[in-house]
Amino acid sequence: MRITTVGLDADDTLWHNETIFRLTQDRLRGLMAGHAPATVLDAKLAEVEARNLRLDGYGVKGFTLSMIETAMELTGNAPPGRLIADILAAGREMLQEPVEPLPGVEHALAELSQHYRLVLITKGDLLHQEQKLAASGLGDLFAAVEIVSEKDAATYVRVFDRHGTGAAEAVMCGNSMRSDILPALEAGCWGAYVPYSITWAHELADPPADHPRCTELPSISGLPAWVRGLG
Repeated sequence: MRITTVGLDADDTLWHNETIFRLTQDRLRGLMAGHAPATVLDAKLAEVEARNLRLDGYGVKGFTLSMIETAMELTGNAPPGRLIADILAAGREMLQEPVEPLPGVEHALAELSQHYRLVLITKGDLLHQEQKLAASGLGDLFAAVEIVSEKDAATYVRVFDRHGTGAAEAVMCGNSMRSDILPALEAGCWGAYVPYSITWAHELADPPADHPRCTELPSISGLPAWVRGLG
């Protein structure tokens, strides 16, 4: 068999993302301290986010709308003073966070790009994801970029048919078992799971048991050697 194409997730695989969301949620707890305990706020925000994903999708803008809606519900639709303005400011600051590749990413992608077609496959806001890729300095290493509304098996089949030689000759690498690995395996890809230090609850899932096309790597630095071994 051969591998022709390597798909890579973006957020928390190539650069930090969830850490920024967690810090902003900490900020929201401070803004809402006089209105709800942290545990109540966290539960309400998780509920609102899950409810809004279908309409608002993934990314900072959807998260900001969910923070505003959470604040409205926990204050009885009567938020005090500058609360909403402060939440909007927190969201804007998230959009302006610097983008720095995670350790090992630049070297691993440079090596992979010499032998395989690299495809970025990520969820989130189109404009923001394009901006992050440009700011990362990694854009020239990718043959294609797909910013999708959801990652399921049909998505991976479509992407690897379009930009590669099919899912059977493709590897998908990412930090989310739910979005990056399980549906890619279902599509017929190989999966390389590279955990990040923290994972959004919505992206948690149990790993497959002894799946012959799946591996877990402690760092993306090990990806080129693993992909080469498949050939």
